[in-house]
Amino acid sequence: MMVKAKIDGLALDVTSNSPVVILSPEDSEKVLPIWIGHFEAWAIAMELSGVTSKRPMTHDLLRQVIEAVGSTVEKVEITELRDQTFYAAIHLLRDGTAMQVDARPSDSIALALKTKAPIFVNEELFQERKAGGGAKSEYDPEALKERLRKIKPEDFGQYSLD
Repeated sequence: MMVKAKIDGLALDVTSNSPVVILSPEDSEKVLPIWIGHFEAWAIAMELSGVTSKRPMTHDLLRQVIEAVGSTVEKVEITELRDQTFYAAIHLLRDGTAMQVDARPSDSIALALKTKAPIFVNEELFQERKAGGGAKSEYDPEALKERLRKIKPEDFGQYSLD
């Protein structure tokens, strides 16, 4: 079952130097961390901050193309985790015809923010994951929260919008 989700934060995992977008159901304290690329994190951070670039960035261009062909983004869904890779789908609507496009979660989230479309996540992905033998894995919410507490602002690096 799909549940409506919100972006709970964007952080840098200092152990892997990779950005992490944190999703959570709108009515729960559960979290789903998804490790993403730096460019996608930057696009998401810009949109969350309300910062615009002087020229269209990739996700702006994608939004403009979707609109130019008469379509709208109805929603995005984070659908599954397979072989340590998350999968997502962008749901489009054009002249009453629904279409679904396979996409990376990071691009889907950035596009959802650009188009004000809702984000849905497969409820199963919010289930607590533990590694063999009861040890906590990198997806364990408490372990993740502890790692994110240790992040300093300077760990994000310097970004310029020029």
